[in-house]
Amino acid sequence: MKTTTNLYRVRRAAMYACGAWNDRIITDYLDEAVARAPARNALVGYRVQAGDRTALSYAELDRRVARIAAGLAALGVEPGDVVSCQLPNWWQMSALFLACVRIGAVTNPLMPIFREHELRFMLAHARSRVLVIPQTFRHFDHQAMIRGLRGELPDLARVLVIGGEGEESFEQALLEPGWEREVDSARLFAERRPSADDVIQVIYTSGTTGKPKGVMHTCNTLLSHIRPFCERHRLSEAHTVLMPSPLAHQLGFLYGLMAPIYLGATSVLQDIWDPLFSVRVIAEERPSLTLGSTPFLSDLLDIADRHREQLASLRTFISAGAPIPGALVERTAGLLDTRIVSAWGMTENGAVTTTRPDDPPHMAAISDGLALPHMEVRVIGEDGTPLPPNQEGDLFVRGASMFVGYLHQPELYGVDDDGWFPTGDIARMDENGYIRITGRSKDVVIRGGENIPVVDIENTLYKHPAIQSVALVGAPDPRLGERLCAYVTQKDGRERPLTLQEVVDYLLEQQFTRQYLPEYLEVLDELPRTASGKIQKFKLRERARHLFGDRQIPA
Repeated sequence: MKTTTNLYRVRRAAMYACGAWNDRIITDYLDEAVARAPARNALVGYRVQAGDRTALSYAELDRRVARIAAGLAALGVEPGDVVSCQLPNWWQMSALFLACVRIGAVTNPLMPIFREHELRFMLAHARSRVLVIPQTFRHFDHQAMIRGLRGELPDLARVLVIGGEGEESFEQALLEPGWEREVDSARLFAERRPSADDVIQVIYTSGTTGKPKGVMHTCNTLLSHIRPFCERHRLSEAHTVLMPSPLAHQLGFLYGLMAPIYLGATSVLQDIWDPLFSVRVIAEERPSLTLGSTPFLSDLLDIADRHREQLASLRTFISAGAPIPGALVERTAGLLDTRIVSAWGMTENGAVTTTRPDDPPHMAAISDGLALPHMEVRVIGEDGTPLPPNQEGDLFVRGASMFVGYLHQPELYGVDDDGWFPTGDIARMDENGYIRITGRSKDVVIRGGENIPVVDIENTLYKHPAIQSVALVGAPDPRLGERLCAYVTQKDGRERPLTLQEVVDYLLEQQFTRQYLPEYLEVLDELPRTASGKIQKFKLRERARHLFGDRQIPA
């Protein structure tokens, strides 16, 4: 997949001239780390349910990457082919991505929580050639699920199962044969080396405004974010990064997979969030940095008073995905020697803004930060012109880490001739350039840092035989940020009120993932509407505001 539009060529010239892009690819940094410190741990992986630990040095990771890369090529994967992976935070996820880069293939990470409804669309839309999955994860049979979908996916040539058997076994297909010795692997990798402008990642949005969109990134766009991010937060090869957030989410992918390789540092992966297990991991591995949404921080603070010594190495917690309640920042200061950093970004950009290490601690609770180098943000009024400081308007962004388009949907790109992209968020900016997200113009609910595809769920519920109309909104939650609430009116003739369990069962029948299910249902005689008939969701949000308890939402 190459990016050769006129708009991209103009952008490339500007990014190269200012030093934002340097035409290096992520495996260049892997090669440097191997040469510099081959014995250093590149990855340490913890599987919570299995209770095991796997450590790979940079030299060992490089060997496995070479074998997997040569094996994928032997299985018929060509440059530009999409290799999808629905994997937890296991070492195979990191190795598979690096192997795909070695041979010019495109990695498509898929969240482990996705079920048939999401995967049916994403795998078909991406035209995935290979899919790598666990046999089971969290007691769910992924292999059985994919077998049920294979007939609907004509482009999917191979499914490889970690822990599987026979021809579907990941281990037997890619790890056990000495593929790198069957060919001249150095020549193979040189011939297939992608340019820094080639697409290396397709990652799907949550579909909050319709069907999910496949966000395309190159090494230039991803690394032009990682470099200034690491510089701002003073990260180096001496750091160890704990990543409990999914690698299949952009946050985990950038900072748990790519950034440690760029730095030559160590990434500690935890596949299931369990705060007590994390305490054990932190005590053992001594990470100085972790990243995640506010539930991760809240859960750690709930047990921090009993485990201060074990958590002592953790000096920075970077949180994104939802506003950080001021109470959490205050609790952190009282319990841990850990600085909280707030960040805002998108799948399309990575983190665009962050607070800085030297900012006063309370800034994390009242601001979403300052734009990183080579990125710009502006707040636009209804007339399309930039607003003065501290006035609320639509947030736009442009710069080096901007994605290069939506897969098979160029018409949706939305970037204007000057490079500005509408984020769909409402914000204000102070005199110093710090922004604060104050709302969303898009219809989004964020639960535990994960965007819920509201439109897709609503469209499905409209097909329920008892539902006349439906609106989904988020209700504030002290731990998860928001929970999904459903307000419905019923069709005439229904003798009893619809129940939440009936709605949940219906969505499960439609094969939605459980994390996307409503947690509250109310049947109304009518939904609040404007004079033109549009549902007034702000009234429903106010109605739901105290359903799950109050949470502090900074102004």
